Amino acid sequence: MKRDFSALQNRQFDLLVCGGGIYGAWTAYDAALRGLKVAIVEQGDWASATSSASSKLIHGGLRYLETYDFKMVSKSLQERKMLLQAAPHRVWPLRFGVPVYAQQRLNRLLLKLGLTLYDFFADADDSHMSHRYFNAAKFTTHFPFLQENSLKGGFTYADAQTDDARLVLELIAGAVDAGAVCVNYCKLLQLLQTDVKVDGVIVQDQLTQTRQKITTKQIVFTTGQWLANTAPSREWCRLAKGVHLVMPATLGSEALLLTAPVDGRVFFMIPWYGLTLLGTTDTDFKGDEAQAVVDDGDIDYLLAAANHYLKIPWSRADIMGSFAGVRVFKQFSQTATPAHPSALSRDWELRSASNGVHYAIGGKITSSRQDAARIVDAVCAQLGSAAPCATAGRLFPWAPRQNFAQWKAAMQNQAVQLGIDPQSAHWLLHRHGMGISGIFHAIEVQADLAQRIVPSLPFIYADLIHCAAAEMVIHLDDLLRRRMPLLILAKFTRSQLRHIALQVATTMQWDPIRIDQEIERCQQQWTS
Repeated sequence: MKRDFSALQNRQFDLLVCGGGIYGAWTAYDAALRGLKVAIVEQGDWASATSSASSKLIHGGLRYLETYDFKMVSKSLQERKMLLQAAPHRVWPLRFGVPVYAQQRLNRLLLKLGLTLYDFFADADDSHMSHRYFNAAKFTTHFPFLQENSLKGGFTYADAQTDDARLVLELIAGAVDAGAVCVNYCKLLQLLQTDVKVDGVIVQDQLTQTRQKITTKQIVFTTGQWLANTAPSREWCRLAKGVHLVMPATLGSEALLLTAPVDGRVFFMIPWYGLTLLGTTDTDFKGDEAQAVVDDGDIDYLLAAANHYLKIPWSRADIMGSFAGVRVFKQFSQTATPAHPSALSRDWELRSASNGVHYAIGGKITSSRQDAARIVDAVCAQLGSAAPCATAGRLFPWAPRQNFAQWKAAMQNQAVQLGIDPQSAHWLLHRHGMGISGIFHAIEVQADLAQRIVPSLPFIYADLIHCAAAEMVIHLDDLLRRRMPLLILAKFTRSQLRHIALQVATTMQWDPIRIDQEIERCQQQWTS
């Protein structure tokens, strides 16, 4: 998968997608599979904003039952079921624990009713996906680090997990394979109109500053938070910031859904590449969309919420990393009293302006494929095409074509024989799916590529070099934040960043000056 800005030249497209997050990726992939001539441009890296700052979950949203958003929960759970089958390497089951304490906001009866309804909407045909109840003694065997005072018991229920940035990347790779032109670091400068309809744009290559006119029959904006910057979409959007902290390994293989004592809001503790993901916050955001940061208030809120439940409390010194993202919600009445962001619907809407441009508003990762299918339906209707959605139930581009469990067992065995430690091998298979063969071959040629980059984290050098060579990487932080999330899982010194940059310098054709620039960029954005 190579970046090629010149592929935009001298072509007329049926659809131009602006924005390379999860909604843009699904839209480009679906449209290309339906036979449309598609281009997608992203001003930064793929999934460089909200789509790499999620809770990494594919879930129905148990908390949405409290607001009676049954349609959203049902829609999301059906999509979860499909994705677990179509992308077993990319989306995997994850059980959550919900402790029941005396005098908490949600008592055992309410939780039982909610989880029963959740299972009903999931239409689970696998008993492993159904909820269960445990008394206090048995629940603490699952989560021995939790406070036991006033613990009455707890439930566990099933949802699913993913690596959000790699989910987007795989869909972009699928779109490329289906014939789409996909260019990151390509900024939209201007819409071009003939009469009253937009029929083209001017874009700029962010690497060379070269400008290019693109002609297209349809345009859709899937730009997320940047919709709040321009008319008419700014009137349709409300922004909220979500923050996550990366904390030391605490959990086993199960996550936790908890409620913050200060305001009753739901937050999660989730196992993530051997560490713990703690989040998220929900606060209105009105600043620079490109500069959402984790501030002291966010940290204090999450640590206080978690420490309410932990036997051994966390402090700021325990924070391994952090990240912030800005979500877009549909804006309702300007005169109504605004609800707290955590109470807003995650539902999605497609709006079209008088000049024919489409705008995707709101939504969530779990249901993004279905929403993208509606975008492409609308585009096809405008183009006079009756091509149906091509992504429902379709195996992902990198998904093994044989039984996944058997494939994974065989590949895990091969990885260990090559000298890859079992945990790194596990994550390698989920990160790359069928693409693992090229990584194995590299280790056969050079055995030391099987070693970990950071001793405490399950990422190896062969993975690093493969990503640099084959996954449209431009900058060092593309590689270390989104292709593999090292920058949020560990604290790197300048010398450690230099060591990593030198490993890929030949592949990336970086000279010493460029290496220094890339290290500086990483330090400014991620290690300050």
